Amino acid sequence: MAKARILLVDDDPRLRSILLRYLEMQDFSVCGVASTALMDRMLEREFFDLLLLDVMMPGEDGFEACARLRRQEPQLPIIMLTARGDLDDRVQGLSLGADDYLAKPFEPEELVARIRAVLRRSQEPDMAKPSPGAIHFGPFRLALDTRSLWRGEERIPLTETEFSLLHALASHPWQTLSRDRLIQMIRAGDEVPGARGVDVFISRLRRLIEDDPATPRYLQTVWGRGYVFVPSEDHGSTAT
Repeated sequence: MAKARILLVDDDPRLRSILLRYLEMQDFSVCGVASTALMDRMLEREFFDLLLLDVMMPGEDGFEACARLRRQEPQLPIIMLTARGDLDDRVQGLSLGADDYLAKPFEPEELVARIRAVLRRSQEPDMAKPSPGAIHFGPFRLALDTRSLWRGEERIPLTETEFSLLHALASHPWQTLSRDRLIQMIRAGDEVPGARGVDVFISRLRRLIEDDPATPRYLQTVWGRGYVFVPSEDHGSTAT
């Protein structure tokens, strides 16, 4: 089984180093950064199963980052770490969408237990929440239940990888996603592409949905960084 990938965001280099070593010993794959700006760069490039987010950091603090990430990455589990352990702060963190909240100082064993509990919950299907039926953009409808793409009443044939790639991009509008991160996000059996393969599948999708594939409207390239899904100005991009 693949190791769970964790991103640790904490501006304390000593604590960051200690936690990185300990979590690696507990069979997690961990990256550590010192700011939310570096966090954003990592999230653009790579897929993570869980985020450990310190509250008290210079610039954008953990509360602000958590609220923003809940809009951008609603499925990403977040555990907040902070020296501010009073009730009001815990309530604020959880109300902003954090999955758990751990006050410093804490025992590393407790952190590992919290991580494993949050990961278990994130992998269990939430039967109380209906899954969205479709993503609409321009004249297109990406049906999630049947994994199909429609233009009006016309079904546009897609392979599993093409659907997974379009779904990954369309469900993160305006966010630049690197090739490596797209590879981590899609799951299509033996057809999962490498970095060069992502470019090939993007070209295929452009031929299917763009009026002019040479000047794409929806699937745009961000040079040196990856791709971004840009909803049309007249219709937008909505999930139903």
